Amino acid sequence: MKPVDIGRAYDQITHLWQSDKFNLANGIEAHKRALSFVKNRGRALDIGCGCTGRFINLLQQEGFTPEGVDISAEMLRLAQLKHPKVTFHHQDICQWQPSEKYDLITAWDSIWHIPLAHQENVITNLINSLNEGGVLLFSFGGTDEPGEHTDSFMGPEVYYSTLGTNGFLSLLIKLGAVCKHLEYDQYPELHTYLIVQKG
Repeated sequence: MKPVDIGRAYDQITHLWQSDKFNLANGIEAHKRALSFVKNRGRALDIGCGCTGRFINLLQQEGFTPEGVDISAEMLRLAQLKHPKVTFHHQDICQWQPSEKYDLITAWDSIWHIPLAHQENVITNLINSLNEGGVLLFSFGGTDEPGEHTDSFMGPEVYYSTLGTNGFLSLLIKLGAVCKHLEYDQYPELHTYLIVQKG
């Protein structure tokens, strides 16, 4: 599946995030941990921002000027309604080159939808889009080896990929980023997140 296909799939399931059953606390503690490593509170970027606005809210409360990017037009339409003064970008993160540098970039439950062949380039681009001392937080499938699969758990078929824990760590070390925190936060599920800082 291409990222544009993921965007169309997410256009169909925005109701899952608008439901009263959605846990708006999901990912917040991880973001607070990431914030503890940030040196400056300037621009921030939420990749795969979706429609809840919960990370945008947190970043604003913490003194950042946040922006959002998503491949789903409907997610962005809903996000803009909640935060009309925030800049949102309708972009494929595999192709998009941000024009700004950021003190914090978050990609919570989003980059695992990009093609496996693009994972390394996207992570490299994100590290390069950080200011010195900037922090990247992202979640991924914490498998031992790289892999990819599709499933229809949320309704439409959706694609997932991962470099695996060691794959991401090896790449980040090569890029000169320092691992500040690694957590399997939903164990025994393979949901994992990394907080890294640009040297």
